[in-house]
Amino acid sequence: MTTNRTTDQSNTTNQTVISWVKEMAALCQPDTIFWCDGSEKEKAELTAQAVASGVLIKLNQEKLPGCYYHRSNPNDVARVEQCTYICTSAREEVGPTNNWAPPSEMYEKVNGLLRGSMRGRTMYVVPYLMGPSGSPLTKVGVELTDSIYVALSMRVMARIGDAAYEQLGNRADFNRGVHSMLDINPDRRLICHFPQDNTILSVGSNYGGNVLLGKKCLALRIGSYLARKEGWMAEHMLILGLESPEGEKTFVAAAFPSACGKTNFAMLIPPARYKGWKVWTVGDDIAWMKPGPDGRLYAINPEAGYFGVVPGTNSKSNPNAVKTIERDTIYTNVALLPDGDVWWEGKDGPVPTECLDWRGNRWTPDSKEKAAHPNSRFAAPMMNNPVVAPEANDPHGVPISAIIFGGRRATTLPLIFQSFNWSHGVYLGATMGSEMTAAAVGGLGQVRRDPMAMLPFCGYDMGDYFAHWLRMQKLTKTLPQVFHVNWFRKDEGGNFLWPGFGENMRVLKWIVDRCHSRVGAQESALGWVPKVEDFDMNGLEGFGPAQFEKLQSIDTEEWKSEILLQDELFKNLRATVPKELILQRELLASRI
Repeated sequence: MTTNRTTDQSNTTNQTVISWVKEMAALCQPDTIFWCDGSEKEKAELTAQAVASGVLIKLNQEKLPGCYYHRSNPNDVARVEQCTYICTSAREEVGPTNNWAPPSEMYEKVNGLLRGSMRGRTMYVVPYLMGPSGSPLTKVGVELTDSIYVALSMRVMARIGDAAYEQLGNRADFNRGVHSMLDINPDRRLICHFPQDNTILSVGSNYGGNVLLGKKCLALRIGSYLARKEGWMAEHMLILGLESPEGEKTFVAAAFPSACGKTNFAMLIPPARYKGWKVWTVGDDIAWMKPGPDGRLYAINPEAGYFGVVPGTNSKSNPNAVKTIERDTIYTNVALLPDGDVWWEGKDGPVPTECLDWRGNRWTPDSKEKAAHPNSRFAAPMMNNPVVAPEANDPHGVPISAIIFGGRRATTLPLIFQSFNWSHGVYLGATMGSEMTAAAVGGLGQVRRDPMAMLPFCGYDMGDYFAHWLRMQKLTKTLPQVFHVNWFRKDEGGNFLWPGFGENMRVLKWIVDRCHSRVGAQESALGWVPKVEDFDMNGLEGFGPAQFEKLQSIDTEEWKSEILLQDELFKNLRATVPKELILQRELLASRI
């Protein structure tokens, strides 16, 4: 089978694209160039080639139609923040929380690694859209990659093919992305962003977060830089819509760090008590938001798929995700069963007596290591989701009534509270803290400050990023209400105080009622909190006003320590942190 399309068979007339591809081909020297058009015929050809070369394993098509399995290099299983750079002319522009390098120096270094890197390989030219076709917020990218796994995964995660060229027309303002696996050597692994050139260069990795260049790289790091310049917001947020039995829809955006229930919340199924209510998923990971003609903030999901963490996904935690990944999904680093099915810790059903683990080694329940890597992933099409919102492809986006911040905290933070105003809400997002997860290389369980869940993804100085949030108050006539949630608070015995999962609907309902001024609240040191009589606890077994009071309690000593820890972040950003946030910290201290 041949799948070669040479440079003479490019499917665009955009001379800037054609010239740039020729320039990069001269540098990387691939044997062939494959111009992706996004067709189903192309998908079948590339998939067959990936299976024949061992990059993908065809799974049991009766159980998992259209699904395939990929196993990565054991040294390449997560994002690598220490290898991720923002390259701008001025070091101060990226701030102390990003790695910086001068553009000329990094171009020279990475181009040296790219020189001849694709000899014996195919360069796949992947044109893609981040955002619905025709949306004024949508951005065009072209990724050049020598990984067929990346080419096939980009088909899932973005709107690829000729639609991208149609949106681009003859313009030159597309994101230029080049990726080469090299030899997957961690010592030669670099993910470099050049926001002033709208360019991304990634070498030495084949992990999705480092190489699907439309995702975190363009959608957040480059996106946040462009958003500040152009007057919009690129955020690490899910978008969901809550529809009442009467048909009223309210859309909210929410920021949670990895493994804090983000995808589960985006696909939440209301419990039986909420008969007739529906939760719709617009997006599970990224929101691009811009003031609309009516002065409200409108959001689109720039992605076309979900790149989710697999372990713990089951019919209790996220039944809609289970249905979403039953077909046309690429699984990475889960366990492989003898019958061609997949397995992971926390999956429905019995633990297998034997399987191959994520490294390809024999695994049994007696094995010391986990069968699936803690950061194993699925890449599944957005349209597989049984509750994907009808507005998910709307180029105008959806109006956002609330922004929710949350983290994984066993103590200190109550279940739910609301900010006093927009500046206070920005402070809540800026001081978010969460226990670290397997999605980032580092120590599991450590609590780190992760402002707006954007610390690894903001393409410029975080203090300036906070100032941009505050500036949105002048650009937006009707701002969303801001809330903070914590599903993970525990008692002295280490037991969760809140049941979570579908019961989070009760918290969402209070948030939406607050947005529509249907319920009151009472003032606390942290913000507005629900009155007991306004928070629905009906039908919650073993949970009543006493449990709710404990869940919402504010421990003064814990908060004295928390304020000191929050101050560490501001000290790190002291050169640029807005004075409004310093004032908010002082007000919080006085209330505590």
